[in-house]
Formats: sequence, C-alpha cells, structure tokens
Amino acid sequence: MRTFFFIVLCFLAIGNTSVFSQKKTDATLVANDTLKSNDIDPLTPAKAAFYSAILPGLGQAYNKKYWKIPIVYGAIGVSMYYYIDSSQKYHQYRDAYKRRLEGFTDDEFSYLDNDRLISAQKFYQRNKDFSALFVVGFYVLNIIDANVDAALKQFNINENLSVKPDVHLNDVTFKANVGLTLNYNF
Repeated sequence: MRTFFFIVLCFLAIGNTSVFSQKKTDATLVANDTLKSNDIDPLTPAKAAFYSAILPGLGQAYNKKYWKIPIVYGAIGVSMYYYIDSSQKYHQYRDAYKRRLEGFTDDEFSYLDNDRLISAQKFYQRNKDFSALFVVGFYVLNIIDANVDAALKQFNINENLSVKPDVHLNDVTFKANVGLTLNYNF
C-alpha cells in the first residue's frame, strides 16, 4: 500500500509541472523544392516534333543539335535517290516488255528474253517499295529523334546521380571482379 501512495504522489508531482516543448514564433519556414527547375518548358518536345514534321532537320536545329541535320538529309536523300532510280528502271523494263508484247524487238534490252524482263520488273518494283518505306521510316525517325532529344534536354544531369563501372581485384583468386556502382549524393 505504501508503494501505491508513493507512485500516486510521484504522478501528482510530475503532473503539476508545465513542460513546453515548442516555442511559438511568427516566422514560418518555407521549404524550397531543389529538384524543380524553372527553365523546364513542357511544350518543347511538341514544338521540336512539329518543326521536324514541317521540314526535316528543323527540329534538330531547334534543339541546337546541328550535327544531326546532315545525317537526316543524307538518310532521306539516299532513300529518295534509290526510290527514283528503281522507279526509272522499273519503267524502262516495263516499257520494253510492253513493246515486246506488241511485236517490236528493237528495244535496248534485245539481249533479254521476256522472262528476264518480268523478273527485272519485279526486282525493281520491290526495291522501289523498300526505298519508299525507308523514306517514310527516316522521316518518322527524324520526328521521333527531335521529340526525344528535346525531352531529354530538360533533365538535370550532374554528378549527384552517377552510374560508373567498377573493377575490383579479388584478394583470394586474383581475378578481376566487374561491378556497377550507383551513387546518389544529397
């Protein structure tokens, strides 16, 4: 019974004292977001893609990647050249075959028989189709490249987040152990 009174007396003594753990102040603290950048424009990728769709290479110029413009025009230009060349040769073989069906044998392919003329037509038709596919593919790739490059240009790249390959020598077997290190600094 004595211990019970002692415990109650201790709680009453501690309960009467005032304890303030926080001091009231008028100043408020505002935390600034360090990850958010002020120079991010969410429409930049759409603008770059639109410019590349209007004129191939213009989106790369908008992104200030001028070294990509000759690659874009080279890829589209070479594909367009092969399309035009295959189309011309297809028409030459087709016209020669039509003349053969009409009974003329004085064409430039007089050394070829009709089966060879038909196979040449099929060959150049297939090449023309593939070249057209490559022209459209490089045009679309140009638009995608401008869009992705503009989107990736807005990312914050610094040494706080890095991935580095690492090679360690094993102490027991003296063989090299290859690893990957991911570092994130605050």
